[in-house]
Formats: sequence, structure tokens, C-alpha cells
Amino acid sequence: MDNVLSFFLLHREAIFIVILSIFLGIEVISHVPAVLHTPLMSGANAIHGVVIIGAIIVMGHAETTGSMILGFLAVVLGTLNVVGGFVVTDRMLEMFKKKDKKSSEQNK
Repeated sequence: MDNVLSFFLLHREAIFIVILSIFLGIEVISHVPAVLHTPLMSGANAIHGVVIIGAIIVMGHAETTGSMILGFLAVVLGTLNVVGGFVVTDRMLEMFKKKDKKSSEQNK
């Protein structure tokens, strides 16, 4: 317990900044209109590609099986996050495309 307390006391400024960043992020995200939410999240998921690169680097320096498994898991989950973000954005953009008159007349 002393180790945890000494860690918090040693790094209290950094912990304070992280806590303020969390509250700021919640405040900013809660004021984003629903129309912009999906494109912004897709962009955030694209930035997740940096995590994929980091996980690949970690896997290259892995010395134990556990770190290799964690690195592989990070690469797989990061890739799913990036691909999912682009799929959702593509589906959302399809809703805004104008429909052809011919296709709408055939559906009647």
C-alpha cells in the first residue's frame, strides 16, 4: 500500500492532468452533434493505426510468450477498430447519397 501511495504522491501532477483531460474530453464529446459523431469517431479510429504500429514494434522486441501474445492481440484488436470505423463511416455516407430516379421508380 505504501508503494501505491508513494507513486501517487510522486506523480500527482501527471495524475491531475490525466483526470482533467478525462473531464475535458467528456465535456467536448457530449457537445458534438449526432450528425458529426460518426465521422469524428472514424477519424479517431484511423488514428488508432499508430497503436497498431506500436504493437508491431513491441511484438518485434518481445522476449516472452506472454508479451508476444499481448502484442498480437493488440494488433488484431487495433485492426478491427480501424476497419470498423471506416465501415461505419462508409455506411453513414451512403445514407446521404442521392438516390437515382430510375431505382426509386422501380421500387414502387
